Amino acid sequence: MDYKIYKMVFQGAVHLGKQSLEDGEFTFCADTLFSALCQEALKLGEDKLQAFYTYAKEGKLLLSDAFPYIGDTYYLPKPIKHLDTTDGKGDSAAKKAWKKLSYIPMEALDEYLRGDFDVLNMQAPDIGKLGSFEMKVSAFVRGQEETLPYRVGTYYYHPGNGIYLIARYDEPQKILLEELLENLSFSGIGGKRAAGMGRFTFYSRNVSSHLKKRLEGEGSTYMSLSVSLPADEELEQALLGAEYLVCKRSGFVASENYAPEQMRKKDLYVLKAGSCFRNKYKGDIYDVSGRMGKHPVYRYAKPIFIEVGT
Repeated sequence: MDYKIYKMVFQGAVHLGKQSLEDGEFTFCADTLFSALCQEALKLGEDKLQAFYTYAKEGKLLLSDAFPYIGDTYYLPKPIKHLDTTDGKGDSAAKKAWKKLSYIPMEALDEYLRGDFDVLNMQAPDIGKLGSFEMKVSAFVRGQEETLPYRVGTYYYHPGNGIYLIARYDEPQKILLEELLENLSFSGIGGKRAAGMGRFTFYSRNVSSHLKKRLEGEGSTYMSLSVSLPADEELEQALLGAEYLVCKRSGFVASENYAPEQMRKKDLYVLKAGSCFRNKYKGDIYDVSGRMGKHPVYRYAKPIFIEVGT
């Protein structure tokens, strides 16, 4: 299998919220992208949707979360991994910086794993340059008289910056993935797409030889680059010696054919990108539809692993 980086360049504002319209994130998880691509596949026909779902279910196509890039610098999630380091001990500014650290430059991964990462000078200034959060006030018109204002959290990437994802695939899966990404670029990703938000242009890039070596490497520890959840039969082995964080994934079903009114998906608790494991696992795609729905609703929870310990 091969790997490719897909850079997303947004043409304007994007709304990537967590719980409300007022949220404004600058990245999204792999399950969000998978759901959006499923919607695009369905527009092309049931056979396209089935092919896309099967490729992902069988592990022939894997997707990472979206991570920031600034110019030519790509960022990875901070490994949730104990490091033997003396850097910053006794220095309150360094301790605060380590606690706030979310992403590290891809080229600094080796430094980070050795415990030599300069947290004060390498991380915080760059991520602050990614873009800016803004609150947009809009009006909802109810009937002919009452107008209700509401606020929408939006994010604008500065020129030359954006987010990217890593995909693992064989050639047939690449063709379908890029077709769906092309269609999604016009539809947009995130919320308030009817207002023109979330539209982007994407560019493919080869992964570096160093990154590919880690993606294909064997070692003592592996970091997941996507939200994921081991299947029931994998769970016990996967969590042996693991260091991880859990997050809840929820939201509304996007399909207009699912139910007469908008329905919520079942909540699913998954392991965050950056979680580290001694034992690899395949994960799964979970059905998070409710009893009232007319068709399955899929939540993607399969990892792409990168070696972070030899």
